Amino acid sequence: MSEKITGPGAHARRDPVLLLQNIPFAGFLGVRLELAGDELTGHLPFSPHLIGNPMLPALHGGVIGAFMEITAMSQLGWHANFEHMPKPIDVTVQYLRSGKPVDTYARAVVNRVGRTVANVDVSAWQESRHHPIATLQAHFLTG
Repeated sequence: MSEKITGPGAHARRDPVLLLQNIPFAGFLGVRLELAGDELTGHLPFSPHLIGNPMLPALHGGVIGAFMEITAMSQLGWHANFEHMPKPIDVTVQYLRSGKPVDTYARAVVNRVGRTVANVDVSAWQESRHHPIATLQAHFLTG
């Protein structure tokens, strides 16, 4: 069985990919994490199995939502000293545009980390960060 690495272990090793081993669905989706300085960017490479509406074609809304949730959990786990990955307790997704069959990116901002709950916002985009396809606001149980 492989070692489960939380935020401190991944941060100490400067390897955000270690966070994804705690989230099996991230592997199915093909999610990657890219590190620039101390900021993580989620990367969802396009794959045909992610299409929800083949007539458009468009990414499945659940794929976009799950990708943003994974990005939020990863950003939260990157800096925080949690023994376990935070668990979502409330997630709101706003779909702003249709997700095209191209790579998708997301960045999370941790607004607040309290004793038991953290608040995180995420924005997902494709061609331009200034034109998001969806946003997410979530609360996570941290303690």
